[in-house]
Amino acid sequence: MNTPQEFGSLLAGLRRLADNGFAQGGGALATLTQTSGSTFRRAGARMLVCGDGTVVRGLSGGCPEADIISRAREVIAEGTARIVRYDRESGLDALLELGCGGELEVLIEPLTKARDLDFIDSAADCLAARRSGVLATVYRRDGAVMNPKPRRMVIDEGRIVVNEFGAGLISGVLADMTLDRLPIAPSVERFTHGGNAYEVLLEALIPPYALFIVGINAGAVALARIAAVLGWQVTLVDDRDDRAPPGLLPDNVRRVTATPQQITEQLDFDARSFAVVMTHNLGRDIDYLRALGDVPLAYLGSLGSRQRAARLYAGSGLSAEQLRAPAGLDLGSETPEEIALAISAEILAVTSGRAAESLSQTTGPIHA
Repeated sequence: MNTPQEFGSLLAGLRRLADNGFAQGGGALATLTQTSGSTFRRAGARMLVCGDGTVVRGLSGGCPEADIISRAREVIAEGTARIVRYDRESGLDALLELGCGGELEVLIEPLTKARDLDFIDSAADCLAARRSGVLATVYRRDGAVMNPKPRRMVIDEGRIVVNEFGAGLISGVLADMTLDRLPIAPSVERFTHGGNAYEVLLEALIPPYALFIVGINAGAVALARIAAVLGWQVTLVDDRDDRAPPGLLPDNVRRVTATPQQITEQLDFDARSFAVVMTHNLGRDIDYLRALGDVPLAYLGSLGSRQRAARLYAGSGLSAEQLRAPAGLDLGSETPEEIALAISAEILAVTSGRAAESLSQTTGPIHA
């Protein structure tokens, strides 16, 4: 599955396709099933190609992507799935244009009716409720692509919510593979049933990151905008309900009124949540930080000079392991937008376990 952060735009594109009644032949969903070597995207990334020419998200960049779009249009016209490989034996011209040295396998399937989106809707429900699950896509049987389309199972918190196989033995095999474990990374696994060999792409459904911004000001609005573009669930928190934001907020940003004493009662935090306290009032910041100190956050930060940061640490009783203050990477930021960029970049580095070094100065793999 696309990362939770980019799943929203894909889902919106799929729903537009359905709202338009699958006009002009519907669409085609291209899924990156396997990669080797260095590639632009990794297994589980998806791209939607609509019959009207609209393309949502991207898989490879450059020439292979143009070729994938061309083949997706053929799938829309023919109404049958296909698997396309870009390796040393096929698709060599497109592979050379990619220039990364990697190899790709792409599943392209037609989307022609509402039932084709059942698995997407169920996955979206799982993610929106911040639950974890598994998406299993059986796409190859005895070496050939399953037609007219692959079949899927969606498991939401240990409960099967989509099963395109019925009650047969193959459903039991898939359930055994997925119910008790969450895949660390998208992977293709193989199993046999009824004398046939199958390949299944297993993907974890992981809730999107959630960012809680405490305070309403220009910096908070700038951070909310960047976080929304990144696909994070964004909540703007303030202790007054009559405070107007100095600028337009994205439509999907939630506003909540909560004092420091109320914040942990009114909001749900988990290990994929971040909080940035930026009310620009020292005492109020300290009160919010105290309230959030024992919350299971992936990141807690607050703004200010080094002198102000020292007072935040002293007043809240939090350690440097618990609180990032001053929040953000050292990018030379000055404006609210630049500061928001520095904070969001630090959050991403922390959650990815990266040191936020320049890629040109490192030698390890770009992707974990």
